[in-house]
Amino acid sequence: MDRKKLLKHLVFLMFFLFLTDFIARELYWYYSISWFDIVMHFLSGLWVGLFFIYVFYVRKQVLRPLFHVILFVLFIGILYEIFEIYTQNYMARIPFNTFDTLSDLFFDLLGGSLAVFFLSRHAAPALENTV
Repeated sequence: MDRKKLLKHLVFLMFFLFLTDFIARELYWYYSISWFDIVMHFLSGLWVGLFFIYVFYVRKQVLRPLFHVILFVLFIGILYEIFEIYTQNYMARIPFNTFDTLSDLFFDLLGGSLAVFFLSRHAAPALENTV
């Protein structure tokens, strides 16, 4: 897949996530639909992984970028969870939920793993053929 096509997918997914998050907050989907947060974390992990591939992908190495994508998704997921814990505990006075935090990180990593699968199936062979 060429970089322009990947960029189009990234922009589409980003706008979809922002629009869906805005609508979900207005209609209280995060509270009324129990699995909605899981889908959003999965798609966000996918977006972060694809963004990392778009920005930092190196052609010659295949295994290292796969590992780096997962680490980057985990890093961004942890930063978001720290932000979420801070806003829920100190602003909204919602108690900390360990299971929610761990499941959010798990689905972030699952989305990042799909980005790694995309890299191994589509981006790496296409770039190797152009060399």
